[in-house]
Amino acid sequence: MQPDILKNSLIVSCQPVPGGPMDEPVFVAGFAMAAVAAGASALRIESARYVRAVREKVDVPIIGIVKRDLEDSPVRITPFISDVQDLADAGADIIAIDATDRPRPETLADLVVAARALGKLTMADCSSLEDARHALDCGMDFVGTTLSGYVGGPEPDDPDIALITEMARLTPYVIAEGRIRTPQQAADAARAGAFAVTVGSAITRTEHTTAWFRDALADAYGTADDRPVLAIDIGGTKSMAALISGGKVLERTRVPTAVGGTPDGWLSAIHAATGGWHGRYGAVGIAATGLVEDGVWQALNRATLNIPDRYPLKEKAESLFGAPALAVNDAQAAAWGEYLATGKTMGTIVFLTISTGIGGGVVSKGALMTGLAGHFGLTRSASGGATPFEDRVSGKFIAAEAARLGHEEDTPAVFKAAADGEAWAADIVDGSAAKVATLCGDIKLMFDPDAIVIGGGIGLADGFLTRISQHLAALPPRLRPELVSARCGAEAGLIGVADLARGNNQGKCII
Repeated sequence: MQPDILKNSLIVSCQPVPGGPMDEPVFVAGFAMAAVAAGASALRIESARYVRAVREKVDVPIIGIVKRDLEDSPVRITPFISDVQDLADAGADIIAIDATDRPRPETLADLVVAARALGKLTMADCSSLEDARHALDCGMDFVGTTLSGYVGGPEPDDPDIALITEMARLTPYVIAEGRIRTPQQAADAARAGAFAVTVGSAITRTEHTTAWFRDALADAYGTADDRPVLAIDIGGTKSMAALISGGKVLERTRVPTAVGGTPDGWLSAIHAATGGWHGRYGAVGIAATGLVEDGVWQALNRATLNIPDRYPLKEKAESLFGAPALAVNDAQAAAWGEYLATGKTMGTIVFLTISTGIGGGVVSKGALMTGLAGHFGLTRSASGGATPFEDRVSGKFIAAEAARLGHEEDTPAVFKAAADGEAWAADIVDGSAAKVATLCGDIKLMFDPDAIVIGGGIGLADGFLTRISQHLAALPPRLRPELVSARCGAEAGLIGVADLARGNNQGKCII
């Protein structure tokens, strides 16, 4: 197969919004067939699953990619040799690979070798001219402007025509891609030297194009801003961001929280990762670990995130994202998200998340308690004042106890061993559950909630909630708390803070 198969091509990227209503093989294949019927010469398809579905329906060249959110690398597009193999097996003709100069799990050269061994052409998704040079040195067939504007700093509004021109001086095989939303922009890219032009959202992402027209009409009519909320959840190891409207997640992404970084750097990384959403949201909601009061952020446990004292989180976010912002503690935001999931049928709930640490939130008579309320993991009564409660219960404690007993196992392995009937593991898990049960009994006396919602990786681990309930069974019914599993999973904080940012709890926060 020769690179000339894409000469003068319109390539249509058929990638649905993840989790959206079109995120199914039948719709992706339908978009692909419609595009080909209208004159597209090639397609760009994400995931082996969708490449396989499209390959069964069309004969044009397919550029295949796999997108991954990795904990230890910002590279998202086809990072592994196994991804190359999967795409080739599914029927892709060309394998597109992130060619940026960033930490990556496998070298670009090795990925190219793997693709060539399978008889496939390769496309380099570049952010700069330097990326393109390196990709060509590695033997890649095409270079594209795909990642220009997406690896740091604010995202431009228009295609990078200048980069197309520069790349065309290195090789004729340049694919223009990124922010090409009109026929005129596509023609400009071709005239700048593009060998082929890729168009995606403007053709196949109904959510995006609808939002463009909706926003334009909202400006023209002067109607209220009902655009989605950009919801951000900043954690110790990773941050989540999502576009949320009406309690539904439209799009999401994940960004590693740089160890040793700064709040400015974390926000900038999120801003860059959500560049394609700029202008689509009317408000920003931030859920962050630690203490957040009046938009000011500080650490309660610097081992989780080393936040400088009194960091102006709300002010910085509004300046960077260009929209009104609200910031609250992440577990408090999750408590509000879980309260919404009940349909607001309960007057008072307490949310308890048990994971690497322990956090919580309280919704009392329909109002979210903010400030220090809900930071149950930092209470010290269980240790006689010696250590925070979370140091004797959470995931770190469980793994440390296993090591103390001579079992070098991580927390999931301890739970598996307990489920398999190994006594040492069952004792550790049961001991942790017993302490949580004591806390839940105390919470019942403090707040008398309708329910205590248990979430987090430990809280929702198989059998843990049952063990807590067993330790509470001897209490009189009036003193026994009602325990329920969290409904929203990892998205509780995002959904909760999006609703709060909309002002749906105005006048109902207890500060």
